[in-house]
Amino acid sequence: MSFITTYCSHCFTRNRLPITHIDTSAKCGHCKAPVFSQTPVLGRADQFDTLINSDIPVVVDFWASWCGPCQQFAPVFHDVAHELEPRMRFVKVDTEQQSAIAAHYAIRSIPTFIVFKQGNIVDQINGSLPKSMFKQWLEQFMDV
Repeated sequence: MSFITTYCSHCFTRNRLPITHIDTSAKCGHCKAPVFSQTPVLGRADQFDTLINSDIPVVVDFWASWCGPCQQFAPVFHDVAHELEPRMRFVKVDTEQQSAIAAHYAIRSIPTFIVFKQGNIVDQINGSLPKSMFKQWLEQFMDV
């Protein structure tokens, strides 16, 4: 049997799940909450490495509260998270509150979206897209 490792959306504990059990019914071995919340998780410096070190691709939205395009795109990001999780994980990083993460990834414009798999950058785009184009961009990374 094949397994994948990903984080719990509630307690951020890494969970090893059978590949046949990658659905919204999966429960965390630590806190017993659903592993997949179908909503974006707020990324913080103390748990960011845990979030991106997932066998399931993780898309991170780097944004700021003062950024108009970021605010306009937020509902799209939330909707796509609801539609695509658990085949993909979704994280939002406020570049003002988490400036160390933004600096580490050299975020120069927002919104910026980076897709990670097992902690490695797979792809990156800058600027918001229409929902259909954003989903199309993400679907190429979903191989679980």
